[in-house]
Amino acid sequence: MSTQNLAQLLDKMWVDYTAINPLAQKIYDVLTAQGEALSNDHIALRTFNHPRINIEVLARPFLAWGYKEMGDYQFPEKKLYAKHYQHSDPKMPKIFISELKLEEFSPALRETVNSLVNQIPANAETANDFTSIGRPWNVSTATYDALLKESDYAAWVAAFGYRPNHFTVYINDLKKFSDIRVLNEFLKENGFKLNSSGGEVKGSKEVLLEQSSTLANNIEVTFSDGKRMIPACYYEFAKRYAMPNGNLYQGFVSASADKIFESTSKGQ
Repeated sequence: MSTQNLAQLLDKMWVDYTAINPLAQKIYDVLTAQGEALSNDHIALRTFNHPRINIEVLARPFLAWGYKEMGDYQFPEKKLYAKHYQHSDPKMPKIFISELKLEEFSPALRETVNSLVNQIPANAETANDFTSIGRPWNVSTATYDALLKESDYAAWVAAFGYRPNHFTVYINDLKKFSDIRVLNEFLKENGFKLNSSGGEVKGSKEVLLEQSSTLANNIEVTFSDGKRMIPACYYEFAKRYAMPNGNLYQGFVSASADKIFESTSKGQ
């Protein structure tokens, strides 16, 4: 696989992401107008640990494009597992893929997810651009609501399918806003709402990573039985710090990511 194909997929993912999260494009434009050149730290994808669509399946094309598996993370409270992948070219965004541990949920949720997966066309998950195809199944508002009672995450994947859950501004490359708190205040002054779960800044210099994020914007989603306004995607911001060896930390902090996941929660 060529890097051109990777670049095309990343571009396609950004176009799809900003189409359902126009706030991200607005933030990108506002920061660009301040003279900033934005880099992307990582792209996050969500899925279920079903053998047809688990982390390993979503990671295949990225591994073929030169990415390597680097770290894995557990989220016991949300019943999630995740891995992150890095490219040999540091300018390429990291890929963070999480999956819902179906075995830790009710039989009803597992049956629902199986019924959704069974609607995916044969071999669709083997396509290089599967992570940008959107929702590959039909789902009703009743099914969405039933999933939502057990897991915000499950309901989000059912409603939106395969597309970026968020992109991430790499704060280290910013000039005027290299301090995450200064950036957060600027965003709020410009009318953007931030995820305050666990505090607006998740993490610290001590754990080598600081993160913040907007709240997911509500968009109208078409279900099989009607339309509904629900939380879609959000924009994240990450500041990385140097490890004792002088290299910047490239991993993720589970306690922080746990709260970042709540950017799509209806409760906020």
